[in-house]
Amino acid sequence: MPRIRLDIAYDGTHFRGWARQPTLRTVQGTIEAALERVIGSHVPLTVAGRTDAGVHATGQVAHADLSEEQWARATQVRRDLREPGDPVAPLARRLTGVFGQYSDVAVSRTSTAPEGFDARFSATWRRYEYRIADLVTGYNPLERLHTTTVRAALDVDAMNDTASRLIGLHDFAAYCKPRPEATTIRTLLEFDWRRDERNMLVANVRADAFCHSMVRALVGACAAAGEGKLTPEQLVAIRDAQVRTSDFKVLAARGLTLTEVGYPADELLAERASQTRNRRDAE
Repeated sequence: MPRIRLDIAYDGTHFRGWARQPTLRTVQGTIEAALERVIGSHVPLTVAGRTDAGVHATGQVAHADLSEEQWARATQVRRDLREPGDPVAPLARRLTGVFGQYSDVAVSRTSTAPEGFDARFSATWRRYEYRIADLVTGYNPLERLHTTTVRAALDVDAMNDTASRLIGLHDFAAYCKPRPEATTIRTLLEFDWRRDERNMLVANVRADAFCHSMVRALVGACAAAGEGKLTPEQLVAIRDAQVRTSDFKVLAARGLTLTEVGYPADELLAERASQTRNRRDAE
């Protein structure tokens, strides 16, 4: 069965998360419904990382396996519109027509997936961005759907000090919402803060994978350090205690955006997927 890759962006404000749910509007449900209109039958998606209600994405990745009949429909275009290159590339444009103008979801690119590619299990890391407007930033109503407001003047140096100490392979149980039989051991590869040209606080967070609510808890911890409520040392101790605490807030979903998913070279995709599946089964 041919496998296609979809590169996806969405404003999560009015979605109840990624995963398809009966009677609720979700990103997966919306895209699968558009695919069904174009292809003529249901096509289930596998995604790199499920996002919660209100979380946005500019670099989400999914894949779908098509039957021969679905492939023929997916690659069918008028003769005068055919272009050289990947035969499934025009599918993205056709989906745009289904979503309509000014949609809050877009499939920016469709392509034939390399052999061994799995959007979820081949991924080696995910990158998120989190945006905070504090008293230094001020309030911009045009940013309200993608930015969390903190009513304090935050110390970005204290936030960076905290972030740098949390990097590495650790059990992040204290920074995750627990799920039955799911591990909370993760490798946090990058975590840093900066102020952009509008004085917005922007976090860069990259890890091999994230457990539920992990990014929002990590940025909430840094915000507590930025306000002077907790020291970096205390937040490291909380991590090492591996127990959820109410000492800091888990910040709102609106400030969080999945910006990028990393994959190895094409020849290593299948090996990576196999390794990840085996590790998850062991867990």
